[in-house]
Amino acid sequence: MESSLILSLLSDDILSRILDHLFDDSDRKSFRATCKSFHRVESGHRTRLKFLRPEFIPPLLRNYTGADTLDFSVCPRIYDGSIAALLSDVSCSGWARRLKKLVLCRTTSLRVSGMEMIVRSCPRLQAVDVSHCYQFGDREAAALSCAAELREVKMDKCLRLTDVGVAKIAIRCVKLEKMSLKWCLEITDLGIDLLSKKCPRLKHLSVSYLKISNESLRSISSLQKLEVLLMVGCGLVGDEGLHFLGNGCPSLQVLDVSRCENVSSAGLISITRGCKSLQKLNAGYYFLELSTTVFENFKDLKHLKTIRVDGARVNDTFFKIISTNCLFLVEVGLSKCEGVDDAGIMQLAYGHPGLKLLDLTCCNDLTDMAISAVAHSCTKLLCLKLESCSLLTEKSFSSIGSSCVLLEELDLTECCVNDKGLEYLSKCVELQCLRLGICTDISSKGLSYIASKCKNLKELDLYRCFNIDDDGLGFIASGCKKLRKLNLCYCTKITDTGIACLRQLEELSDLEMRSILDVTSAGLTALAAGCRKLSQLDIKHCGNIGDAGFWSLSYYSWNLQQINISYCGVSDAGLCMMMSNLPRLQDVKLVNLAKVSVRGYELALRSSCARLKKVKVVASLRPLLSVELLEALGASGCRIRWD
Repeated sequence: MESSLILSLLSDDILSRILDHLFDDSDRKSFRATCKSFHRVESGHRTRLKFLRPEFIPPLLRNYTGADTLDFSVCPRIYDGSIAALLSDVSCSGWARRLKKLVLCRTTSLRVSGMEMIVRSCPRLQAVDVSHCYQFGDREAAALSCAAELREVKMDKCLRLTDVGVAKIAIRCVKLEKMSLKWCLEITDLGIDLLSKKCPRLKHLSVSYLKISNESLRSISSLQKLEVLLMVGCGLVGDEGLHFLGNGCPSLQVLDVSRCENVSSAGLISITRGCKSLQKLNAGYYFLELSTTVFENFKDLKHLKTIRVDGARVNDTFFKIISTNCLFLVEVGLSKCEGVDDAGIMQLAYGHPGLKLLDLTCCNDLTDMAISAVAHSCTKLLCLKLESCSLLTEKSFSSIGSSCVLLEELDLTECCVNDKGLEYLSKCVELQCLRLGICTDISSKGLSYIASKCKNLKELDLYRCFNIDDDGLGFIASGCKKLRKLNLCYCTKITDTGIACLRQLEELSDLEMRSILDVTSAGLTALAAGCRKLSQLDIKHCGNIGDAGFWSLSYYSWNLQQINISYCGVSDAGLCMMMSNLPRLQDVKLVNLAKVSVRGYELALRSSCARLKKVKVVASLRPLLSVELLEALGASGCRIRWD
């Protein structure tokens, strides 16, 4: 009675303010389920909807009338007809006039007419994401260009898009501020030049992995408002291009030139001398050695917060300059760098106590001395990556556990950590991601320490941790209720008993458990019954899982989107049952299913043809499957990988 009275005193405004601070979906779900008034306020407060299945779309649009962002990226199939039906449905009218952002990532079945209907009906549309829609080309881009209010377009890996489509958008969408063209391999200097001339408001541009040359950077350098430029893997760009950027782009704050093989220290010198407002610089890989002049110019980058020089050869001068001059650094990436030693890291740690992210992957000369200095000095650290730092002992882990109390992500893959080390690390109670792959000295006892204190853990990697058994999974399942992602591949001591323990993890969505031969259909059935949010499952080489396990998946796991069952013991009946009954299944790997016949493959693929986006099967099946099936899969936008 008292609790009801207290709830009645909370006004809608107070409830809305509470919702402003609830970012986790499960927290918002709990809020919504409290009472009718909480549900009503949450419905009006929500501005973003992510659809899981097509039949849910109309009722959600009716109930959430404040939503101006719609995400169809995980919805199995959105056709032109689906859009027409939504626009003509009077019960949920008004959504199109409210729409500001539309996410169509991987919706491979939407064509020109559907895009035209969306643009014509959504006058307030400002942002569109059509990434990985490999059938999105120039005609679709022309339709999208009619959205005159567009400010943000993301078209990563739209492989059919050419300069013509980019030109259509550039000419008509003059308010464009953000454009991403990553992996659009048909885009050339011509398209980038036109985009730079027609869209002077651009602030964010990604041209990563494009076959563009220095001429494109000459054009980009004219963008006076450009703040972010991402050009990862642009192999034809060289120092001359960076010279253009250094003499232009006065507003540039973020630059990523990693994996640009023809860029040298001379190009970076042009950037560091010209772009004084730079806050984030990623120059990882292909820089075998950065010259002293580059390091010295870092002195002038007074606003630099992030620097990554992964794979480069560094020296004492580098650590001295960034430690004494780059006073605002919060993120440093030194993955696979040569010349990283204890003295350099100690100098970095003492000079930057405010560091929040430090990547020391494969810096295998480091000892406890360096890590202890980092732990004791950088107490605000949120992310620490120490993969393959094999000289570290319990002393390092004790220092991390005692001092880095805010740590959220820790990567100890292939480190010499043992159960005592995990006991020390369990003091990092804010940990959300812990990677322990190939840490062969840890056992279930060590996991008991983590499970007892790290209650916020969401991701745990135990890849090839051979000593983890069923007891360890029991500890994790009872202690880490927020766990969403778990890697158990090659943990060969695990049996059905351990997998059955995982049914307590109601939030688990991603599970990898390759080559665990003692898991059978019984274990998979228990898992499926408890973990209803499971969306990605990898059970490759789990040869003792048979039809009964797959029948359970088809009954319980309706949220499953991606599955790898290669080399499993499923037969025609089990495969057809699973493929036909899982309404959200979009990505399947079906390699070497010895008990499945050609007819079984045919029937299973036909039953799910309308939903699938990716299929991987053995190449020898190609001439045996019917032409009609292959044409139907292609027409629906499904990509087949022949292994």
